[in-house]
Amino acid sequence: MIDVTRFNGKSFVLNAELIEVMEETPDTVITLTTGHKYVVKESVEEVYSKVITYKRNIIGNLYASGTDTK
Repeated sequence: MIDVTRFNGKSFVLNAELIEVMEETPDTVITLTTGHKYVVKESVEEVYSKVITYKRNIIGNLYASGTDTK
């Protein structure tokens, strides 16, 4: 899950696993696999960085807990 900000200034949490496409038109539009679209203040690069950080945390927690990923 990642925090993003709507243009009205309200932040919300988005399921990063459902992101299918991100575009700058010039606003950042995130399209989910469900078909829902969100326009956010963050750039594509910022959202991408948040997704990478989220996924690294998930994988790191799996290894730290001793969970077998094989």
